[in-house]
Amino acid sequence: MIPVQGLSGAKVAVLGLGRSGLSAARALRAGGAVVVCWDDDPAARRIAEAEGFDCVDFLKPNAFEAVARLIVSPGIAHLYPAPNPVIVAAQDAGVAVDNDIGLFFQSFATLAWDDFDLVPKVIAVTGSNGKSTTSALIHHVLTHAGRPAQLAGNIGRGVLDIEPAIDGEVVVLELSSYQTELARNLTPDIAVFTNLSPDHLDRHAGMGGYFAAKRRLFAEGGPDRAVIGVDEPEGRFLAGQLSEGAADDRVIRVSVERKLTGLGWQVFARRGFLSEYRQGKQIGSIDLRAVTGLPGAHNHQNACAAYAACRTLGFAPKVIEAAFHSFGGLPHRSQTIGERDGVRFVNDSKATNVDSAVKALAAFESIRWICGGLEKEGGVGVLAGPISTV
Repeated sequence: MIPVQGLSGAKVAVLGLGRSGLSAARALRAGGAVVVCWDDDPAARRIAEAEGFDCVDFLKPNAFEAVARLIVSPGIAHLYPAPNPVIVAAQDAGVAVDNDIGLFFQSFATLAWDDFDLVPKVIAVTGSNGKSTTSALIHHVLTHAGRPAQLAGNIGRGVLDIEPAIDGEVVVLELSSYQTELARNLTPDIAVFTNLSPDHLDRHAGMGGYFAAKRRLFAEGGPDRAVIGVDEPEGRFLAGQLSEGAADDRVIRVSVERKLTGLGWQVFARRGFLSEYRQGKQIGSIDLRAVTGLPGAHNHQNACAAYAACRTLGFAPKVIEAAFHSFGGLPHRSQTIGERDGVRFVNDSKATNVDSAVKALAAFESIRWICGGLEKEGGVGVLAGPISTV
């Protein structure tokens, strides 16, 4: 656990007692805060009370008296489509609103780092699709190469549940727009933006708000290095805003749609081959067609982003390539679950928006597709082309 710093003795309210909410409550208490909690679900409240937390209905009069901060779980809307009334009450009382991600960045560094030979780093990954695979792939490369590393965030483990970083360790975080939009502190050393496609638009009041939530990862203090997928207009805009000029290699541009040119630092994949260029010269390459755990152009985009992030840490291309070959992929993401009579069965149930489904379909030929679910923003019209192989 990472005890929360800077709130010792302060009264802190926690709204939502799921995984991230309980994790935040425990870390706050470990850091000396006086914690009060609430969840509309009585069962969740009973779990918190069994751990010794006081549950208080935050909609009662004076509930936010002397409260220094309100910590909100990511699934609770603070603005669109309508703000949760508890958040409105906190804001009316002048209480700052934050989440566990903000608490993590507030508390990650410790005085013990003064004795470290190599200061720990944080790599944070956001984007619409590929976040989990990219994050897991970066973590896999690090551990395969012998670098101490932890993986947390949207991928499953709460950010405050990890152990305090040791000498030279790298913490890899997968962050959704729900997590980046509210965090009061966002200061990764390396930030990765995979791509952008319509998703969660009701929560962000459209694509502009959705992009703005993702972009905060690069704006709150600014990372030392930024890895940006530039196959969409938003990524190109973000890379341009962060770059100081054509040769600025603090921004690494990533593409799977075209060969990137220029003097900057660039990683792209064409026809299954990953290429790395810097100052106009090729300095690395990988044949991704031979990497069985990363099938399809969408996974090649994930590979390019992970490769770029690991290169910023100084890992050689051959070290990264060796790790790629031992990566087995993630469950439910273009995951081969069996083969019978020459038919390959693939589980891609994490493709929960049209764009991710399109990219998964493009990775295979002669498909029988079992699908379902509710229609999201933008409809399913873009499936007309890819579905021709089904």
